[in-house]
Amino acid sequence: MKLSESTLDLIEQLRGSGQSFCIATIVRTKHATSAKPGAKGVVTEDGVLHGFLGGGCVTGAIRKEGLKALQTQEPGMIRIKPKDEVVAPVDTDGTTLHKSSCPSGGTVEVFLEPMKATRRLIVLGSSPIARTLVAIARTIGYRTIVGVSDANIQDMEAADEVCPDFATAASQAGPNDALVLSTQGQRDREALRAALASSAGYIGMVASRHKFQTLIQDLAHDPQLRARIADIHAPAGLDIKAVEPEEIALSIISQIVALRRSRQIEDAAGNSVERAVESTG
Repeated sequence: MKLSESTLDLIEQLRGSGQSFCIATIVRTKHATSAKPGAKGVVTEDGVLHGFLGGGCVTGAIRKEGLKALQTQEPGMIRIKPKDEVVAPVDTDGTTLHKSSCPSGGTVEVFLEPMKATRRLIVLGSSPIARTLVAIARTIGYRTIVGVSDANIQDMEAADEVCPDFATAASQAGPNDALVLSTQGQRDREALRAALASSAGYIGMVASRHKFQTLIQDLAHDPQLRARIADIHAPAGLDIKAVEPEEIALSIISQIVALRRSRQIEDAAGNSVERAVESTG
């Protein structure tokens, strides 16, 4: 497999994984350079540059500026020139400049394109509320992943991905993602245990407060799960006096959006990018 094909495969994998990343493309070179126009690389949130864009003279600048682009979510161009030609941080045309110590004396221009993580909603269960959650979430741009038993897979075919068990679906949730339990009497404890073991930034359960307290009595004795119990929204959703499944689903999506807008769901991922930027400074 060609290196360029490998990088494109990585981009597709990252798009489906719920991670933010930055695509770096060499658009122009001058004089001798090891990487050529059209070469692509990917800077991930941990500060790693995947793909070949040249030697150490250019990759440090690409990593640093790629992480900054992830923070600001703004695309831009950088120019890496021989150090004796760089007298200011910005070139005459407004392009950010970086110094290169490579003896070849080449100049490289790189376009940085940040790709924000696709928000994901993981739904455990196949109730009418679960089906409506999937429909609404897909409408507003979420990638939907559901965990259901084999017998109920057909009910949730509208989702982007269907997993045959709760644990597999829940394990895909990250700090940017929301997870909702809508099992409603169908293997509630199994689903709840899977949700508590996940890394989801939001966990909501369609259940009354009394039912939820009953369900967590056994799980509260497990020290690994106990700390997460307090994070669960039960009953899930904003109090809009919802009654119908569609109204309840709407209240849950509204709560997820409200928390995301207040950055209570995304802080963990944002902080990881900031730490990576600091480590390259």
